[in-house]
Amino acid sequence: MAASCSLVCCGEEREDDKAVIVRFSNGCVRNTDNLNFSMYKSSDENNPRKKARRILVAETDRLSYVGNNFGTGSMKCNNLCKYYVGVLNKKTMQMEVHTAQLFNMQPVIPGETTDGPKPQEFTQTYREKVDSLIEAFGTNKQKKALNSRRLNQVGSDTLQQTVAKAASTVINQKGLDALQQEVIETESQGELALHLPPCNAEADKPENVYQFDDLLSPVEFAALEQVGSKMAALTPEELEKMRNEAGCLCVVEQLQKMPTEGEGRDKVARCAFYLSMLLKLLKQRNLTRKFGEEEDCPRIIQNKMFKTFTVETFRNGRVLNTVSTSMRTKIAAYSLALLLHLDNMTADLTLLHRDLGIPEPRMIEVAKSMGLTLIKPSRGKAENTGLQDEHKKACLVLPLVKYDQFMERRKRKKMR
Repeated sequence: MAASCSLVCCGEEREDDKAVIVRFSNGCVRNTDNLNFSMYKSSDENNPRKKARRILVAETDRLSYVGNNFGTGSMKCNNLCKYYVGVLNKKTMQMEVHTAQLFNMQPVIPGETTDGPKPQEFTQTYREKVDSLIEAFGTNKQKKALNSRRLNQVGSDTLQQTVAKAASTVINQKGLDALQQEVIETESQGELALHLPPCNAEADKPENVYQFDDLLSPVEFAALEQVGSKMAALTPEELEKMRNEAGCLCVVEQLQKMPTEGEGRDKVARCAFYLSMLLKLLKQRNLTRKFGEEEDCPRIIQNKMFKTFTVETFRNGRVLNTVSTSMRTKIAAYSLALLLHLDNMTADLTLLHRDLGIPEPRMIEVAKSMGLTLIKPSRGKAENTGLQDEHKKACLVLPLVKYDQFMERRKRKKMR
């Protein structure tokens, strides 16, 4: 009668209790009695990634074998599945089941080093390695794309050489100083052009040059109905308080002379609220999502202002919205275009630059870049004397004015 055995689980095992199963890469070992195994473990017990690292060494009279459970030479199956091995105790006829890990034993020849990378791996980039794989094992479509990219790369190198040669010729003809002056003028025009509202220079009517829908879409304009009605209901005392505390001079001026009724009054009230929020946005250092809650600003208007007039910066592990110098110029341009629609294509530059807190020459530069005509009323015809006589205004007249860029260089003072 055949003897029977029973299975016994070994319980909770530690990392050191795992059974070891070896596989020799160059074949089977004939005489296993001459093998001397040694197991080495990582000395870094605190690092969870390194404490489980093991190196198994098998030594014979002729050759040595090494296997490990980490690195490029390890077997990936240890991470994908779990292995068990049974050890039979012939005395008790019980088989203990242990968890196991596999080692791939590779022969080590003295004098050879297989750990270091090949010399070409230092010189080849990742792109070049992928290209070599495509050449060897890629499909016809991938090989055609590789040849096309290499031809384009040769063409771009030739183009760069041609451009460099042409640039040196232009520098020799015009001179370096003249070219630097042209670059400064072009950059100054380009920076302003990036922050101007969409412009239709070929429009037949002044109101179509900077269209109102590009400043406030119909959906955004409709969202301002409730807050616009509050602006229209402000008393003269509240307007005076707004002028003194908030400093919204251009907003107060529009509210004081807006129509008494009709669609014109509603439009001015809604735009005045939006303009007041732009002025408040300009004075903020770090913005949060609570901006505009005190004024009951609609969410769609808040999102528009954050997306259009702020930039995202990363500071102290947080993403913050800030108003940069370029965004200040953009707010000035959009505010000026909005005032043109509220006051028959005429805007007071002096009040606007005071509200925005930017220098008057910069405000005039923005107006010129928008093609507006500058007007300074005569002092003799003014009825009231004071600061009102010095106000500079801009109006939109077709065709738009093209101003010549004049970059003045400061002369250095001679040291005596």
